[in-house]
Amino acid sequence: MLWLFHVVITGKMNMPLFPFALAALTPVILLGLGAVQGGIWIWLALGYISIMAFALDEIVHLLTPPSDPDGSAASANALSVALAVSHFGLLALGVMAVSGATGLSMAERIAAFLGFGLFFGQISIANAHELIHRTGRGLFSLGKWVFISMLYGHVTTSHRLLHHPHVATPKDPNFPPKGTSFYRYLPRSLWRNFTEGYRVEQVRAARSGRMNPYATYLGGAFAVLALGWLALGWAGVAALVGFGGYAQFQHAMVDYLQHYGLARRELPDGSYAPQQTHHSWNSPHWFSALMTVNVTRHSDHHAHPGRIYPALRLTPDMPMLPYSLPAMGVIALLPSLWFKMMDRRVDRVLAKAQGELE
Repeated sequence: MLWLFHVVITGKMNMPLFPFALAALTPVILLGLGAVQGGIWIWLALGYISIMAFALDEIVHLLTPPSDPDGSAASANALSVALAVSHFGLLALGVMAVSGATGLSMAERIAAFLGFGLFFGQISIANAHELIHRTGRGLFSLGKWVFISMLYGHVTTSHRLLHHPHVATPKDPNFPPKGTSFYRYLPRSLWRNFTEGYRVEQVRAARSGRMNPYATYLGGAFAVLALGWLALGWAGVAALVGFGGYAQFQHAMVDYLQHYGLARRELPDGSYAPQQTHHSWNSPHWFSALMTVNVTRHSDHHAHPGRIYPALRLTPDMPMLPYSLPAMGVIALLPSLWFKMMDRRVDRVLAKAQGELE
């Protein structure tokens, strides 16, 4: 971790990775100081992840180019590891701050919950998503345990084995058909991710004879909560549940934003047309892309799930959201405004794709 901060400060990291490191690691420092010192630091941390990120996205128009995947793989993995390790340290600090153990005022504790929660839901979850797509066992396990610490370990299964193969179809727990509000989508998505992922793993476990990984997901979540209780009592448990729920809400929101309405055609034999770039929404907004390790370049991620985040591409033919992901998340909370803004865009994207196929 200290090595990576040295790399960031000296600029000796592969240059395409430097902006990612600077954007994603800055809140680690601010949140750490805010948890212990309170005062301006906790407000700076919250402002950085919310207001500043939104302002830089919307005011400064900049598109970061993809890097060479071979040349940046080691640095990209190093940054992902540093973010994951930071996550566990920040989780402990965040629980202490929110529970009152570090002596923050009530207003500062609320700011800490929002600031840490935004970091976990936007940066930690995005980075864990990146890690569970890595082929290396250590990197994959690190991402899985970040999810487990958010009481969300089962998404390690549902994302890889349900979302990616069945994206943009009714078989995908994370697909919101056009006309579906986020409020209707959220409980159904959370439930289906858990239950359908469990069924998939039960079948795999029966075939292979190995243990169902849900034992690790649930046992790990219980262990995290038990540690919180031993350290800080029920206040620690409440903080962990709050952070987990907030992170899961944000992850579900991102899936809703990135796949709303872009359905694959059902073919006469009951199968679905192959997934293509027009089955995911993307965002060209640069700062949130850097802070969330390019999770906004979603079409290319689905086309190449193993491609490391600095190498993900964004082309003009890919469907684009009109505003940044954080801004669109706020709009999605107002269904009538969301439908007015997005339904015509969905129709245009699908009509264009159908015309190109014909």
